[in-house]
Order: sequence, then C-alpha cells, then structure tokens
Amino acid sequence: MTDVNHDFEAIRQIHTVLTLHFIEEMTQSEIAKRLNLSTSKVNRLIRQGRELGLVKISIDSPLQRFVDMERKLIEATGLRTVVVTPTVPGNPDTNLQQVGRAAAAELLATIRDGDVIAMTGGKAVSAVVANVPQGRTFDVTVVPLTGGVQGKYYTDVNHLASQLATRLGGSAMLLHAPLFAESRAQRDTLMEVGSIREVFDLARRAQVALVGIGSIFTPDSSYYDLVPEPGTEPEQLLGGGASGEFLAHLIRDDGSVTDLPLNSRLVALGPAELSNCPSVIGVSAGPEKVQPIRAALAGGLISSLIVDEETASSVLESLEADRKDA
Repeated sequence: MTDVNHDFEAIRQIHTVLTLHFIEEMTQSEIAKRLNLSTSKVNRLIRQGRELGLVKISIDSPLQRFVDMERKLIEATGLRTVVVTPTVPGNPDTNLQQVGRAAAAELLATIRDGDVIAMTGGKAVSAVVANVPQGRTFDVTVVPLTGGVQGKYYTDVNHLASQLATRLGGSAMLLHAPLFAESRAQRDTLMEVGSIREVFDLARRAQVALVGIGSIFTPDSSYYDLVPEPGTEPEQLLGGGASGEFLAHLIRDDGSVTDLPLNSRLVALGPAELSNCPSVIGVSAGPEKVQPIRAALAGGLISSLIVDEETASSVLESLEADRKDA
C-alpha cells in the first residue's frame, strides 16, 4: 500500500476514478467526461491504482464451496480436473442428471475434431449422453470400450455410442459382441474376430474416454444388470476382494483387477489399456460410489472426475483420514 501523505492529490484523483469505475460502474469514457480527463488518462489512473494496491477484488459466490472442494480433491489425488455438482438429498435421479450435465460440459470442452471417444455403458454415462446439447458438430468417432447387454437403455453401449455420435455430429463404430462370453475360451475367440479387434484397437488409441465407476455393494447396483448369472450376490464378489467396477471389471481397493472368474469372460478392454489415453473422464454419483471411486483413484484409472457434492465430500474425508493414519 502506498504512503497516503505522498502526493495526496494524485492519490485522491486515483481514488475518485476507482470509485466511479468499480463502485458506480461508470465506463472509462463516462469518467473522462465527468472529470474532464482524457480516456487514456483515466485508463492510466486505474492501472496505477491497481499497482498501488488500492484495488482488491473479492468474489462472494454461492459456488465457492464447490470450487474449494474441487481444489482439495485435485491436490489430494493429482487429478487434472474435478467438477463437483450440488447434491439434492433423497433425490438420486436429480443428482445423477446434474452430474450428467456437468460431465457433458466437460466432454464438450475436451474433445477436438479428429478425436476418438471411447465409452462404457451405465446409468451415469447414459445421463451424460442425454445432456449433450445438439447444435455443435465435431468430426469425432465414438467407440465402445465393452461388449453390450441388451434389455436396458444404459447397458446397451452400442445404443449409447450411437446416440452420443449423433448428438456430436460424428460417427460411431459399433461392437457386435456380448459383454460376457460363456467361457474364457469363447472370450479369447471373440477378441480375435476381425470386426471386434478393429473396434478395440481404435478404442486403445482414443484421445478421450468417458467411463462410469460402478458399485457392487448392494443387489440393486447396476453391475448386477450386466451379469448373466442370476443370483450373483454382493457377498460373493466382496469376498473375492472386489470393491468396485471399472470397464465392467471387478477391481480391488488399489484399482487392480481381481482374479474373480467373471473378469476372465469379459469382452472388454482392461482398465490398464486406457493408460495412454490423455483424458479419462470418470462420472459417478451416490454414496455407494465412494469406495469404487477411491479404488479408481488408487489405480490411477481416471484423469478427471465429475461427482456430486455429498459423494465428493465423503471421498475427500476418507482420503484425509487415511493420511492422518499413515
């Protein structure tokens, strides 16, 4: 801060200009006319006021708590981007749609002409696709990261890929294969089929991946809509070391793929095969996703996270608790 006794009149003039400009919201030309100064003189006085430390800008935003939480998560995890959306208590569908809108905005800010977008199915990814506005067009190719499951809008990854390509004005390459083969041998055979191999080869070269992060803790988790064997129970999977689902693979707390038999039958890229993708956008909402998100973070499986506030807060609290215990 400058010495008020030094050139009092000059500082008084700067103060007057700053008040008119920042408090009364007058333009520089209006100030020049009011004070009988040139516009360039007004501009110079405003600049001098900034240099003297007379101007301090404070933004009192209702979004500040979200911004603070995003910053803390980035610092704690090393993620490139975190977007936190409001949580509406008792309304998971609204929370999912808000996360979907935020993820759609992040996707549009990320993609460029010529990009390949690889994607999974799932309720969260479906919400993203539904919230991509039509109007802007991109020369992109959308490909699935996994085989599909017919019957529900969010498990049919080909349908979601086609929808996303249409909304973006791009094209889709579809994967005509089930998510689960009947055996590991059949899975290996399918992975060598030319049309399937072509889609997966393109997915491995994707510039952007849009992925859900799934829970397995309750029988109504979306993962159980994918599994072909009825009666698969959470206890079986948790007992086998699984804590979440990523690219339809059951993953451990550290993000590694478990040895559970279901994984060996998947017609899908493995999580590690996205390691060269510049932008892996993870989308998730709901308290049951805290541990799966932790697992994906521990494995370095995502570079961006779009999540609701309540879930983000729980993830951050668990990370901070771990650091204190270490």
